[in-house]
Amino acid sequence: MPQWIRRFFDCQSMIREAQKIDVIPPSREVYGNTFNIAWPSAVESVLVGLVGVIDTMMVGTIGPEAIAAVGITNQPKLIFLAVIMSLNVGVTAVVARKRGEEDAQGANGVLRQSILLSAAFSIVSTIVGVLFAQEIMEFAGAGADILDDATAYFKIIMLGMFFNSLSMTINAAQRGVGRTKIAMRTNLVANGLNVIFNYLLIGGNLGFPRLGVRGAAIATVIGLSVAFLMSVISVLHHGQFLSLRAHGSWRFQGQTMRSLCKVGSSALIEQLCLRFGFFTYAKIVASLGTVAFATHQICMNILSISFSFGDGLSVAASSLVGQSLGAKRADMAIVYGKVCQRMALIIASVLMVCFLFGRRVIMMAFTNDEAVISQGAVIIILIGLICMIQMSQVVIMGCLRGAGDTRFTAAVSLISVAVIRPGSAWLFCYPLALGLMGAWYSLCFDQIIRMVLSMVRFSGGNWTEIKL
Repeated sequence: MPQWIRRFFDCQSMIREAQKIDVIPPSREVYGNTFNIAWPSAVESVLVGLVGVIDTMMVGTIGPEAIAAVGITNQPKLIFLAVIMSLNVGVTAVVARKRGEEDAQGANGVLRQSILLSAAFSIVSTIVGVLFAQEIMEFAGAGADILDDATAYFKIIMLGMFFNSLSMTINAAQRGVGRTKIAMRTNLVANGLNVIFNYLLIGGNLGFPRLGVRGAAIATVIGLSVAFLMSVISVLHHGQFLSLRAHGSWRFQGQTMRSLCKVGSSALIEQLCLRFGFFTYAKIVASLGTVAFATHQICMNILSISFSFGDGLSVAASSLVGQSLGAKRADMAIVYGKVCQRMALIIASVLMVCFLFGRRVIMMAFTNDEAVISQGAVIIILIGLICMIQMSQVVIMGCLRGAGDTRFTAAVSLISVAVIRPGSAWLFCYPLALGLMGAWYSLCFDQIIRMVLSMVRFSGGNWTEIKL
């Protein structure tokens, strides 16, 4: 193993060196702090990812067309959420700094400002999404066989955008102070309701109407609405660090907005690059045909499970890095980043084994179409490799975002996701005639580039000096 890679993962020597010059928790406590914040974040992220997975699995009983109809709405939906997601990166980073500084009033100011911004953006997104749903689906590449179902599903999902956005923003603030169990509980309830109402509304069970794809969308919105109420309740208690009942103003505050914009503006560029790249990539795959796209969508849902674990650890890394830098402990920020990396590699190794040996069983959980199962089982072999690479780069990116280094993450997204992934996908799928496998080779290539660039940046250490 190259020396620079060995140094990258060596957190034990970092802890020993830091203990010589300053007060630092013992290794057991460092791992314990990381685990206590990371496991609820990981579970929450998996639950968020399972919303789409559950809908795909349960509409899979209708046929490949239903899977494709639900799947083709994912990237347009995430494009509308790009502003909210970038805002939330800033919310988590700034609130974490305030927590490290023990500035509860400042943290609550950030929470109030972010709620107002999230509400405004979500209302505009809902109006545009509902009015132009069919045009958006046509542009996304929906064929005549899935256009009606995709349009109906998208309209209903966009009606739940307000609840989804505000819940995400409040949970982002809670992550900044380390209360990751709040978001885990809200998403656990949302997924439970989604499964129940999917069963009732997709197939028309227990006397409920048979609504098919539309029923899956309604079930998702019901779950999101209840999650929103739970998130709001979580910030209405007296005496906690984040509380809307604490003294403070709802007026826009210049310093708070500047801090949010400093992180969020670069995060927005990153999100737009991601969404453009993912949207173009999905459109290229959709042109391969309904069966190929249905196979691709199932495999993307499977990959999203590994991403969800990585994203959960990334959230924990962002929170711990932000709090450490707020407390003027750059050494601890690096230590926590490396500990999260170790955890990610352990989880990725377990997932890789599961994917390699259970690939046909996993595919059969989504569909009984043999053509889809056979093609997907081959792709899952590649997913086993990709999940190792993906989880590593996702966690490192979380560390950099927690430090406010969002300009770098935006630049990486521009290079890798917005240019390299769709460009190589077109090359592999069409001139080289590799079909669906070509699209997955391009995804693997993209992940490798992002991992290498992020590892080099993390190892440099300059991200610990960024001021918010």
